[in-house]
Amino acid sequence: MAFRFNSRNSKQRDTAPAPQAEETAPDTELESYLAALAPETGTETTDTGRRFGDAQVLQLRLNLIAMDELKQLAQARRISPQSLAQEWVLERLSWEANAAAQRRQAHPYQ
Repeated sequence: MAFRFNSRNSKQRDTAPAPQAEETAPDTELESYLAALAPETGTETTDTGRRFGDAQVLQLRLNLIAMDELKQLAQARRISPQSLAQEWVLERLSWEANAAAQRRQAHPYQ
């Protein structure tokens, strides 16, 4: 904080000029992320940037103990907890698809 002495030798605060509003470029990464979270407008639209390819965002809530374990395992593998959870979900979906295919082969007419 800057002080200056006036003619009476009393301290008086210098008032700083109001900061000029800086023109900043729009945050396209944030806009893209928010667009991905927005509900889909329709299957026939040609909107761009509404999704990340065919990916959709899924929110996952874990209790504190499970989240702690996930973080520790992810740290040991040097990946993010989100990446590890995504990897596990995709592996489980693959496992379920293979199990369903085996059941269909074992019982083709059911």
